[in-house]
Amino acid sequence: MLNPVVIRDGNSYILVDTGTPGSHGPITELLTQAGIDPSESHSIILTHQDIDHIGSLPQFKGEGVDVYAYKVEQPYIDGLTPLAKYTEERIEELLAPLPQDLAAAFRDTFSGEVKNVTRLLEDGERLPFGGGLTVIHTPGHTAGHICLYHEPSKTLIAGDALMNVAGKLQAPPPAYNTNTEEAIESIRKLQAYPIERLICYHGGIFEGDVHEAIEELTGSLQS
Repeated sequence: MLNPVVIRDGNSYILVDTGTPGSHGPITELLTQAGIDPSESHSIILTHQDIDHIGSLPQFKGEGVDVYAYKVEQPYIDGLTPLAKYTEERIEELLAPLPQDLAAAFRDTFSGEVKNVTRLLEDGERLPFGGGLTVIHTPGHTAGHICLYHEPSKTLIAGDALMNVAGKLQAPPPAYNTNTEEAIESIRKLQAYPIERLICYHGGIFEGDVHEAIEELTGSLQS
């Protein structure tokens, strides 16, 4: 179960991650259910380059839509460099079940001939969205992975830095990381933030003491 996040900001919204190829319909339906018109002015923040996070970018991206990503991820998301964890064969396997127009849109968007990322993010940068959103560079799952800390609600949008599996925090499996040691250090880095609410892309909202859960997780990874 994937959990993209939407941040309401006045008359516009910010979509964090765009799901797998073909996810546009389900995500727009959820936006509508939340009282948000998907055609409203919006921006997109991509936590990293993995296909289940950028897959429906072609459908959400449009004229005047800013796409934010950490600077290290830009060449991957722009299609200038092959995705770090996906072979061409694997990408084609994932696109095969889709209608031809959606598969073609994905190939065109990430062909290297289209500039997708319009804004490069820096570690510690504070974005004005929703009253304040801090960018936290959390490498390991990919080199340019980021988490986002929403200051007013003390909510951490964790991307894939953490997973919520049956109510328990877990690190992403080593097979899915570009550098597992960095991924663990990135989890420790999150302890510096006063987090009261945690949203994982895989597993959704974590219920419980976030800092205690991270301490327990990093302790078990160290032992």
